[in-house]
Amino acid sequence: MRRSVKRDDIQFPPKHSALRDDVHVLGALVGDVLKEQGGDALFDLVEKDRRLSIRRRAGDKEAAAELSVQLRGRAPQVARDLARAFSMWFRAVNLAEKVHRIRRRRGYFLEASERAQPGGVEAALLALKTRGLNLADVLELLKKIRIEPVFTAHPTESARRTMLRKNQRIAGLLLDRLDPTLTPQELRQNWSRVRTELTTAWQTEDHPRERLTVADEREHVVFYLAEILYRILPAFYDELADALGKLFGVHPDSLELPNIVRFGTWVGGDMDGNPDVHAKTIRETLARQQQVIINAYFGECQTLAQLLSQSASRSAVAPELSQRIELYATLIPGAQGITPMRHDRMPYRVFLGQVGERLRLTYDGRPNGYEGPQQFLRDLKLIAASLRGNRGFHAGWGNVQRLVRRVETFGFHLATLDLRQHAEIHHRVICQGLDDPQWMARTPADRHDLLVQAIERDTGYKVELDALGKRTLGVFEAILQARHRYGRDAIGYYVVSGTLGADDVLAPLLLARWAEAYDRTSGEVAVDIAPLFESCEGLEHCGDVMRTLLGDPLYRRHLEARGRTQCAVIGYSDANKEGGICASRHAAYRAQAELSSALAAAHENHVIFHARGGSLARGGGRVDSLVRTAPAGTVNGVLRLTEQGEVINQGYGLRPIAMRTLERAFNSLITELGGAAQGNTPGSEHQQFAARLALVSRQHYRRFVHADPDFYSWFQSVTPIDVIARMQIGSRPAVRPGREDFDALRAVPWVFAWTQSRHMLPGWFGAGLGLKTAIDELGIGVARSAYQDWTFFTSLIDDLEASLARADLEIAAAYEELGEPRQRAYGGRVREEFELVRQQVVEIKQTSALLDRDPTLQRAIELRNPYVDPINLLQVDLLRRWRETDRQDRELFEALLACSAGIAEGLQSTG
Repeated sequence: MRRSVKRDDIQFPPKHSALRDDVHVLGALVGDVLKEQGGDALFDLVEKDRRLSIRRRAGDKEAAAELSVQLRGRAPQVARDLARAFSMWFRAVNLAEKVHRIRRRRGYFLEASERAQPGGVEAALLALKTRGLNLADVLELLKKIRIEPVFTAHPTESARRTMLRKNQRIAGLLLDRLDPTLTPQELRQNWSRVRTELTTAWQTEDHPRERLTVADEREHVVFYLAEILYRILPAFYDELADALGKLFGVHPDSLELPNIVRFGTWVGGDMDGNPDVHAKTIRETLARQQQVIINAYFGECQTLAQLLSQSASRSAVAPELSQRIELYATLIPGAQGITPMRHDRMPYRVFLGQVGERLRLTYDGRPNGYEGPQQFLRDLKLIAASLRGNRGFHAGWGNVQRLVRRVETFGFHLATLDLRQHAEIHHRVICQGLDDPQWMARTPADRHDLLVQAIERDTGYKVELDALGKRTLGVFEAILQARHRYGRDAIGYYVVSGTLGADDVLAPLLLARWAEAYDRTSGEVAVDIAPLFESCEGLEHCGDVMRTLLGDPLYRRHLEARGRTQCAVIGYSDANKEGGICASRHAAYRAQAELSSALAAAHENHVIFHARGGSLARGGGRVDSLVRTAPAGTVNGVLRLTEQGEVINQGYGLRPIAMRTLERAFNSLITELGGAAQGNTPGSEHQQFAARLALVSRQHYRRFVHADPDFYSWFQSVTPIDVIARMQIGSRPAVRPGREDFDALRAVPWVFAWTQSRHMLPGWFGAGLGLKTAIDELGIGVARSAYQDWTFFTSLIDDLEASLARADLEIAAAYEELGEPRQRAYGGRVREEFELVRQQVVEIKQTSALLDRDPTLQRAIELRNPYVDPINLLQVDLLRRWRETDRQDRELFEALLACSAGIAEGLQSTG
């Protein structure tokens, strides 16, 4: 059973005293803002609900009844303000916790500077050195490492850039408040500025009234790329160089480190189920990204020009630089007027002015701009070489090198744009183009053979294509245009979602030929196709699909022309919705092994790309967990993964937090490659246990979720899925176009709806019977040893525990009252399975209650629950009233949106 926790029992150990103070002070400031902006009536209402909720959590039944009555029938505007008030407190606490992570990290280095921070860069290199690797060995390993976060749009998360920037400013103020040199007046000003940010946030709409467009989603991702990652990137390499210098006794600046980090995006290229994404959005996205990165370079060149004030009479410059200045004086129109006359004897300043003007011409797309980033890099390296050769090592060389590193990473494209389309769309276009009405009904093997024939014979389409066909071919044309204009790294993989057979990979190859998307050198299609295996069936057979493809001379010829690198994408979301968390995790684990084996046997380079979601149910979690839980021998140095939803904000929302995310990824990759990682080689009995768990849990989950025809109706009644489907915060609809059934519902809103109702069902259902059956058959000892010795199983059990701890079936019961009386039995089955999962988890971990070994997460949940509960109960009442109006009352809907946002803030999950 769930423990009843009193508010006063929530403990903050001494090391977290600063967090406690921040939470208390921010809570008081939020209260002041509410009084000022909403009046005493709103403040008193919030306080009364809060106190009743705290008493309810402590087991006071009278308080629970009073709270339920008080929340009933509230005017929509009052309900909306109440939800926004609690949401405001959540935002403040969430930010305080992030700031505390930064503060603790800084304190760690200050207090224990001789000891490497666990999970960091130096700790990883120290582990390698301890294993006997020398500097040359480590540098060789670094050449094999690639970290590639890929940012995707999220239909239920849309933190506004305005709010994200406020978070940046508040975080800075919270970090500054412990500065011992601040005077009392400065400290008061500090808190005053925090209050200003909180007040303006209250006066700002949480979400736009119109549905977000692809352009809006693009700007959201650009914020993280340009304002966070662009800034911290050089510091990551500086930290790596410093750690190598410290451990191996070399000067950090003498090291030439390879480029390890790259960034990608799906926003503007993800066509799957979104008709608003097409060739035009691809071109617009790349154009916008180029504008952003060129503008960043221009600003940095201006800053460098101010720094590099060396006079020719005081410091010589390289002859090559002088020659380049003379060349640009004639090449660039108006170059003579770029710098004032008094700067004519400051060669670096003059040259950087000329470089800036070339960047301006590039931005505008005019003649004499840079044709690509390599030309820009040559100019920057000319400056660096001149400084180094003329006693300028400490006179700006490092600053230029940091810009060089940024250009090498971001190019003129900012982030590589992947494209994605569903396999069914390709087959529909081919069905029409080949004038073959039976195409969709043919077996995958038949389609495969016909596609091979069509490609080898260079068969074109036989009839004029409709709008869908023309739009599909237009995408392949845009790929060539984009690479020509923005560089080869501007376009990444063409991801085929819903891949079940080799024919699904060959289909876009034929379409690319119809679009004449050829590489001029090789004559082969200039598209890198990456199959996405996301269903249980797809994951189960992915190895066979890849072996079929690699055994096909036609496809091997294509791979040879594309550099012999095959990317395969593993999805987590659809398999979870289809078979539950245990089955989906196990299927993804086995798929990694199968794909790696198939590709290694064919002697092809490969990239395993993890298309994970934001929540634990959809494969979310810390970035390093993907490496640490991977099957032994499958990690080849490349970590490519999608980052989505609240995970982006949690992992990259503040610069030091983003830095820590990259450090963890680096640590896990290099320790795995260097043989310093442990725990990813399970025994045969552990594998047998996991396989049995996956099978039984999937069967149990499917009997409950899929086999019962009335289940979907119950789900629609007891969750706010109807609100989520109408949210204006994503360009992608909640269901696939043209369908309304359960299978058409996307995984994100499925998980989000269960999160809102506090069931958290996708994060644990099925595991109870699965674990019990496996334990009964194989013994508790096998389960416990698997938990101790196998990182995959450890992660699975810990994630089950976290999902259980975040669930609240008492609150969920209130949502279940929205269902029909005949459906009440579903709630009973949910509770039976919940208790069964809980029993197995604590038995395996040998604890008495959930999260006994994770006091930090336990405290975070207990701290938030009394504030989330009133919003949940309010949402239930609003849902009932809104549905009674046939979902037509706009004011009730606005209040429901505020509740959904507040619950998401409190639980830190949007699915």
